[in-house]
Amino acid sequence: MSKIEVDQVDPQSGTTLTLGTSGDTVTIPSGVTLANNGTATGFAAIDWQSTIVTGATHTASANQGIWINTTSNACNLTLPGSPSVGDQLIFSDFARKWGTNAVTLTLNGSKFQGNTSPAPVYDTEGETVHIVYSGSTQGWIPINDGAVAMETPQTYSADFLVIAGGGSGSETIGGGGGAGGYRTSTQTVTALSTITVTVGDGGAAVSSGNGNNGNDSSISGTGLTTITSAGGGGGGTGSSGANGGSGGGGGFNAQSGGSGNTPSTSPSQGNGGGSGTFNVAGGGGGAGGSGVNGSDPNAGAGGAGTASSITGSSVTRAGGGGGGARSGYNAGSGGTGGGGAGVNTGPGTAATSGTANTGGGGGGAGYVSASSTSGAGGKGVVIISVPDADYSGTTTGSPTVATGVSGKTVMTFNGSGSYTA
Repeated sequence: MSKIEVDQVDPQSGTTLTLGTSGDTVTIPSGVTLANNGTATGFAAIDWQSTIVTGATHTASANQGIWINTTSNACNLTLPGSPSVGDQLIFSDFARKWGTNAVTLTLNGSKFQGNTSPAPVYDTEGETVHIVYSGSTQGWIPINDGAVAMETPQTYSADFLVIAGGGSGSETIGGGGGAGGYRTSTQTVTALSTITVTVGDGGAAVSSGNGNNGNDSSISGTGLTTITSAGGGGGGTGSSGANGGSGGGGGFNAQSGGSGNTPSTSPSQGNGGGSGTFNVAGGGGGAGGSGVNGSDPNAGAGGAGTASSITGSSVTRAGGGGGGARSGYNAGSGGTGGGGAGVNTGPGTAATSGTANTGGGGGGAGYVSASSTSGAGGKGVVIISVPDADYSGTTTGSPTVATGVSGKTVMTFNGSGSYTA
């Protein structure tokens, strides 16, 4: 191997010096330091621009470093056209004003984090963004943008069914408990956002006094309209039924039923409870129908629930509880959809509780020389349905998950939890 030792190599003519010919490999030995005192091109180095970008639009070239000053206006930055794998771009908040006037990227025919929309927006004060082109499949990928966030989040449609806990029936010829509020919603959710699910418990059974209201159920999350269903109203004993998602039934002595759809929503989340007489109580309201008024010799039946096919087949939920009766009179049946039946017997017996995870109201207690125990309200439920292709698989709270339900993945939350879209 020949060796040439010189202090400097200059071109014989002109100003261009070529090392080797096409196909050759020029090797820089280990330990050698290359010092660049001029301008290097073709090495994918970042060429920081001396001109500060202040305009509303700017088109970048590959391997540039760009200072962007948005003091006066926002900036739309167009990415390089026809990029090559390994091309880089760095752009930085020159005056710490991106939080006021953001930088939006125009993708110029390439993908960004694997997507072609929406346009990435950088609006964090003082941020510096470093992106590298990875090829046509994923396109530009940030290797530094604060938390390396997903800047092109995708959206899809989700269906929700939110049912609150049912109210419990009351003692001594007690009114049936009202069903938990029943609400549905279809909303657009954003990938990577978290949906918080709260499932309300049913009202506890009583052996003395009025029934207890159920607890609210809800869904909430960034970009979502919060949906809250109100707990069902407890039944009354010698007093009116309580208001709630559906109202509780009124007790003996001709007490009135509680109001449903409290607080008010559109469409209505439930119906009012029925009233009682001296010997029988009214049924609690259901999501689909009002509780029946008691009329001697029959206590009022619970109002019917409402059917939904969100799980792939029609299921009725949120029925009201039946009213209790004095011995010798007929107790009310529970409403279709999980409502518990009332009783006409005394101590040592209990009315039927609302079915768990239907939001059904509990049945009212009977009376034979003393009162029996009422039925508890059924716990609520929250169901979320999303397209199979968009289901992330990230949940808490151990929901039951069914896939392939007419192209949907259905999550049934019998307790509180979350889903990350």
